[in-house]
Amino acid sequence: MERHYGWVIVAAGAVITCLAMGAMFALPVYLQPIADETGWTRAGISGAMTIGFVVMGVAGFLWGTLTDRIGARPVVLIAAVMLGLGLFVASRATSLLVFQIAYGGLVGASGGAFFAPLIATTLGWFDKNRSLAVSLVSLGGGIAPMVITPLATVLIGAIGWRDAMMYTAVAATALIVPAAFLIRRATAASMAAPTPGSDVAPAEPAPTNMAAIFRKPQFFILAGVFFLCCAAHSGPIFHTVSYAMLCGASALAAASIYSVEGVAGLFGRLIFGVLADKIGVKRVIVGGLALQSVGIYCYIYVGELQQFYMLAAVLGMVYGGVMPLYSVLARDYFGPNVMGTVLGGITMTSSIGMAFGPVGGGWLFDTFGDYHWLYVASAAVGLAGAALALAFPPKSVDEPPAEAVPA
Repeated sequence: MERHYGWVIVAAGAVITCLAMGAMFALPVYLQPIADETGWTRAGISGAMTIGFVVMGVAGFLWGTLTDRIGARPVVLIAAVMLGLGLFVASRATSLLVFQIAYGGLVGASGGAFFAPLIATTLGWFDKNRSLAVSLVSLGGGIAPMVITPLATVLIGAIGWRDAMMYTAVAATALIVPAAFLIRRATAASMAAPTPGSDVAPAEPAPTNMAAIFRKPQFFILAGVFFLCCAAHSGPIFHTVSYAMLCGASALAAASIYSVEGVAGLFGRLIFGVLADKIGVKRVIVGGLALQSVGIYCYIYVGELQQFYMLAAVLGMVYGGVMPLYSVLARDYFGPNVMGTVLGGITMTSSIGMAFGPVGGGWLFDTFGDYHWLYVASAAVGLAGAALALAFPPKSVDEPPAEAVPA
């Protein structure tokens, strides 16, 4: 059981991320019901999500550092309570400020506690199939919009947005807490060695503290690539529905492009995870970023709904598949003891990158009157990310071999 317990971590992590991310990112379906009942502006309600993104990025770094000290289980348990409390207070809020603090502050802070701690713990359990394991954990976040969002929509229609959000708070907390008790650190004997055939070979001692991490160029290259990757695709993801409507698609048909991207992302996680285990993480990241850039650029030539679907399938598969792999490369470079800090740091930079795309795309549209330059600029940013990924050095961490057969 010990040698295969990593797969239990994977299953628990996928369930936790599905529940947590689904509860947090369901806000768009609450938007109109909240506005209709309270009279709050849509910008004000949406502002809670903006606050949540910023808080989640900063909190993710802090949660990751704490995970290195006390483990992922207590971090996830604390975050589960914060998530439930934030949703409950938001559901009872009678002022916009209280709603923004509860949803953007508490829920946002809890959202940063799931990716880095769970991925860091998962990486410690695996030698073989490391990329696939990480991709499967992240699969929960990809499934969430297909499960939690429709469920929230049904509940809102049946019992109203306040009770729907309150019951979501109770259910998410009640399910995440027992799942969190399955999370535990890999023992020293089962700690995974570097992935055979990976792009990184042993070379120097792994860093043991934050100062040592920030002295290594690998951290800044990894953070920079993650930033450019997210900055490249966030604008097209956010604005493509509007672009499709400008091309004549109905609002419902344009919105369905997101569903295509979501389904393709699920397959991308599996395909890219298996591929990275076979040919190396660095090669898959560089190739994926290059393909992402080509796909983004092709948007300037589309005008029919079927063409939007085709590109959405490609881009969804690529960015869904590439995103989890940064953590695998981080594990190869930095070793298991500081994974929470490293993943928290690069996730924070990726959140900043995500924030640039929607704003930048809106500015380009307002300036030039169309989305042409959004896709050109986003493709260029993606190519810059692929070029920077080529700078990943081939050697970094010196780790002792595992004493037990890894998962």
